[in-house]
Amino acid sequence: MSWGQPRSLQARQLLGASLGLIAFLALAGYALDRAFLETAESNMRQRLRSLALAYVAGGEFARNGEFIPPYETVDPRLDRPGSGLYAEVILPNGHWDSASAQGPSLPAGQMLEANQEDFEGPLPITEINGQPGEAYRYGRGLIWSAGGDAKSEFPYTIYILEDTTALSRQVSVFRQALWRYLGGAGFILMLLQAVVLRWSLRPLRRVIDELKKVQRGVASRMSGRHPRELEPLTESINAFIESERENLDRQRNTLADLAHSLKTPLAVLRARAGEEISAEELREEVDSQVRRMSDLVSYQLARAARSGHMLFAAPLEIEPYADQIVRSLEKIYAAKGVLCEFDIEEGVKFYGEPGDLQEVLGNLIENAFKWAHTRVLLTAKRGEIAPNRRPGLLLAVDDDGPGVPEDKIDLVLQRGVRGDERVQGHGIGLATVQDVVRSYRGTLDVSRSQELGGARFEVVLPPGL
Repeated sequence: MSWGQPRSLQARQLLGASLGLIAFLALAGYALDRAFLETAESNMRQRLRSLALAYVAGGEFARNGEFIPPYETVDPRLDRPGSGLYAEVILPNGHWDSASAQGPSLPAGQMLEANQEDFEGPLPITEINGQPGEAYRYGRGLIWSAGGDAKSEFPYTIYILEDTTALSRQVSVFRQALWRYLGGAGFILMLLQAVVLRWSLRPLRRVIDELKKVQRGVASRMSGRHPRELEPLTESINAFIESERENLDRQRNTLADLAHSLKTPLAVLRARAGEEISAEELREEVDSQVRRMSDLVSYQLARAARSGHMLFAAPLEIEPYADQIVRSLEKIYAAKGVLCEFDIEEGVKFYGEPGDLQEVLGNLIENAFKWAHTRVLLTAKRGEIAPNRRPGLLLAVDDDGPGVPEDKIDLVLQRGVRGDERVQGHGIGLATVQDVVRSYRGTLDVSRSQELGGARFEVVLPPGL
């Protein structure tokens, strides 16, 4: 795999989790190692302190101020040269060394204040065999008083030193065990996280398999059995598939409708051309049928150009589009003096193509202007709200005209049918609105207006993706 190619999700997750696990185990191992080392040093300090106090308690001073070690040795190693455990007493006029300190080169100690304690290490030393080494040193400042006589008091300091051989051995054993166990735990955790990762990514693999089936034509859509986090993805894919299928069907239907619509005027022209009629009458017939065909072609081309709505269109403010349409219609119908009012909820948006919004508003408001006596009302409100979806929309146009009888509601929504032949139009405006609304999976209802008394055309769009 080249570095330019993106890694798979499983490889990314496994690599990231592995690096995180290794970093955690390394930090945990370092913390445990430091804690063990500090504990071992603390234990050594306590041990050296106990040896120092025991040595002082068993030792005495001669009349000339010379230190006399305990008769019974505190630790046999103090009597064996180069044993690794050393004692040193610092006196005002000299110092005393244990037998074990004969041979090694130890760091020189200093006189400490009374009851002052000092723990140092590791300090460099030279072993009895001349090899460099290290040792920890504990020191305590004391005062000697013979029989409670203050005049005979003098200060002295005792040092107990122990090389790091035993401590290093303990630390080495601990570190070997620590990293062995941490390594084993890390290996097991890596295997476990690989299994968990494979299990957690199984829904994604199922989505890929279903998508391949859709591409091969084995399945028509994605199934609904997916985790909650993947539902927006699968729903968007299904919506895209359905939209593309609807677009294809719409284009086929548009071509079929156009061909079917042109059959009649062409047949009329063919029939009239074979009849013996005057040139003027033939010219009028040709002009009439050509206008009819032009209207049909214009409508079908506009319908095909729209070809469904965008799935993820940006939200559009409704009022600017409505205001532009109303201003144009007020000029056309200036003689009627129709007043159009707006009842638009604050923040309500249309999620779709601008052309579709203009198509719906333009046809509904123009239809209301045609039939209204003096008033038209445009209402826009939020519709149904669903989790993780953009809200629905309710658009309604009311007028104070004669209204639409219930027995003619289905009729006026049919393509090419007008509610009143005396009113100018082609009878395709409401059908166009219905086609647009259906492409958004919405509904167009016609009823009696409760506010103005005329017709009410209500568009309801469901929540979108």
